[in-house]
Amino acid sequence: MTKKAEWPRRLRSQEWYGGTSRDVIYHRGWMKNQGYPHDLFDGRPVIGILNTWSDLTPCNGHLRELAEKVKAGVWEAGGFPVEVPVFSASENTFRPTAMMYRNLAALAVEEAIRGQPMDGCVLMVGCDKTTPSLLMGAASVDLPSIVVTGGPMLNGYFRGERVGSGTHLWKFSEMVKAGEMTQAEFLEAEASMSRSTGTCNTMGTASTMASMAEALGMALSGNAAIPAVDSRRKVMAQMTGRRIVQMVKDDLKPSDILTKQAFENAIRTNAAIGGSTNAVIHLLAIAGRVGIDLTLDDWDRCGRDVPTIVNLMPSGKYLMEEFFYAGGLPVVLKRLGEAGLLHKDALTVSGETMWDEVKGVVNWNEDVILPAEQALTQSGGIVVVRGNLAPKGAVLKPSAASEHLLVHRGRAVVFEDIDDYKAKINDDDLDIDETCVMVMKNCGPKGYPGMAEVGNMGLPPKVLKKGITDMVRISDARMSGTAYGTVVLHTSPEAAVGGPLAVVKNGDMIELDVPNRRLHLDISDEELAKRLSEWQPNHELPTSGYAWLHQQHVQGADTGADLDFLKGCRGSAVGKDSH
Repeated sequence: MTKKAEWPRRLRSQEWYGGTSRDVIYHRGWMKNQGYPHDLFDGRPVIGILNTWSDLTPCNGHLRELAEKVKAGVWEAGGFPVEVPVFSASENTFRPTAMMYRNLAALAVEEAIRGQPMDGCVLMVGCDKTTPSLLMGAASVDLPSIVVTGGPMLNGYFRGERVGSGTHLWKFSEMVKAGEMTQAEFLEAEASMSRSTGTCNTMGTASTMASMAEALGMALSGNAAIPAVDSRRKVMAQMTGRRIVQMVKDDLKPSDILTKQAFENAIRTNAAIGGSTNAVIHLLAIAGRVGIDLTLDDWDRCGRDVPTIVNLMPSGKYLMEEFFYAGGLPVVLKRLGEAGLLHKDALTVSGETMWDEVKGVVNWNEDVILPAEQALTQSGGIVVVRGNLAPKGAVLKPSAASEHLLVHRGRAVVFEDIDDYKAKINDDDLDIDETCVMVMKNCGPKGYPGMAEVGNMGLPPKVLKKGITDMVRISDARMSGTAYGTVVLHTSPEAAVGGPLAVVKNGDMIELDVPNRRLHLDISDEELAKRLSEWQPNHELPTSGYAWLHQQHVQGADTGADLDFLKGCRGSAVGKDSH
């Protein structure tokens, strides 16, 4: 199934470097000031290594070292590697939220590729938004591209207990509020959470998106789970460098790989691994960049009957180290194929089919990658619920939810935004108990702005002190892939544009019925229409800069929250020379 193109042929980079004209000498001559010999400009593939390294993106802090291995692979295969820094949106640094900058990063990557002499690209990613943003940008230009991730950090341990980055941050924080852990112990545990370089060691968004890149066929088989500090991560980087040179020769592009079947494989994989709800919004956006008609309905259709078989936090008990030792994502893909849940002939960056890549792998630990009959949940896919409260849909992750809350009716306790929530949640006079439904507004793509990971609202201390650890929570926000609970997210249309969520009042009764995919506000149609007609926006609008551009042009979560002027639009990969 390998795609082949004529070789040798004149490559795109020769528009800059090939010939003797004044313009070519201008481009080529300046490159030579770095000591490159003349024969490097002879028409061999120029490979852009797009690096999201940054000291302020801790998950990607080791990518400069890893880039050297990619370069070695490119040199070995006869290519010419050039490392290019690109926008790095750090999940744990950027305010108001890294999600606000995913689209800016994608736009910057797209133009970095389009405007410079690259024939192929290695996308060096790790932290949550860096993977989707680079895939979005590369897909828009459609030059041969391949992903290599930085890998997860090592397991954390605190007093003999596995500590999952993110997952235990939420857990320990709730324990402090419940009086089960002291602040001093919390600070002691902090040192155990992030004890090596790399991304989250849980099946959070970074590990999920690494898995999505592999399941889409955009990374070499086995890439997703190798720990950041394992020598095999460096080998993967070097092999990726070798592979991209051949991809350029074969003219194997993202549009050849990112088909509807590839996205369906990724959706089913997300269900099997208990992946982050953030994958929904990112895959919708990536699909939009290649013109694939992917919707929330595809998520529910493809994921509904897939069991969650990866026993990792936040859904299970292990971490990414154990997942890698058990065989990693190739084992999961093989299991999906054996169950008839994989498009086996989907093409990958290796030039081979997905099935050819995984059919011979072995599961080395069936307590980490479970048999289907022992799955964490038999219906592990992201659930899409609809109703008068979410006409365009909302999502919930059943593998991280409490089964007894999947059918629930309760009284709404409303927070107008995250600041209102923070001001009220610790007040013992707040009229709330465990039967209530916590509702938060104005935290969607336009409302926050940027759609922050605040949907997994911590419970009030007076409820936690009863030993209660979960309640139904509803918002138009996102939540970290490391988080857990019966949390309804991405409610669309969002409150900031006048969606029904905007008019929920304290005391309203709300029904959640996950088996029947229903989310309902128990008021009459007439009352809902009256409230919506009287609604006025109450959030502050940005007046300048990228925040203004984002607020004006970002689309809803139900379609991927991309900017409306970028979705489904691929332009020429060759720019005009101005010299």
